[in-house]
Amino acid sequence: MQSAVIIGATSGIGRELAKILSENNYVVGIAGRRTHLLSELQKELPNKSVIKYIDVSSPGDAMSQLKELFSEIGGVDLCIISSGVGFISPDLQWSLEKEVIDVNVSGFAAMANVAMNHFFQRGSGHLVAISSVAAIRGDGDSPSYNASKAFISNYMEGLRKRARKLNLPIVVTDIKPGFVATAMAKGDGLFWVAPLPKAAQQIFNVIKRKKSHAYITKRWRLIGWLLKVIPDFIYDRI
Repeated sequence: MQSAVIIGATSGIGRELAKILSENNYVVGIAGRRTHLLSELQKELPNKSVIKYIDVSSPGDAMSQLKELFSEIGGVDLCIISSGVGFISPDLQWSLEKEVIDVNVSGFAAMANVAMNHFFQRGSGHLVAISSVAAIRGDGDSPSYNASKAFISNYMEGLRKRARKLNLPIVVTDIKPGFVATAMAKGDGLFWVAPLPKAAQQIFNVIKRKKSHAYITKRWRLIGWLLKVIPDFIYDRI
């Protein structure tokens, strides 16, 4: 059986992916802060799973805990980093800005560091990160969130280049969801909101195909293209 670890499996996309992976004969390590939710999830998984408390906002401890989880599973083929936070913060409340940076930037990089070093040592592996369409441009109502997702996408590109330079069969996949029906979908005027099971199944299909990038759902590729080409004077008025 293949093995996978999902960081941020307590809710949303991470939780749904854990169920899909277990149904597809993966041994799954499920990690997050709310262990009572991980215990509830474990009862739903048809195959073997391992629970681990990991709080990515404390990167040093989180790195040690992720290494322990890899060891407990006995080596990992796939690591998915799905943990993240986001807030609407037009007044730039620092406590919210800092939490986003701590989790989505420092916490993410720490988890990616452990996973990639594990794959370097094994000589193979697959790292998946959930960034966002928001990574493409900045936003006045949630500046730290969009910037943190841009960091994730850029960091993943660097890791992908590193693996290629080492000529190792390590896949690095950047998933850019649009709006998905989770607690992370905030604000007014949401459109093309994908049901969680549909979004998670599309992500799993991307993982199986070992793609480098994907928009979820697929129609968000159009929005991604528009965001890249729209002039600043128009974007600034949106």
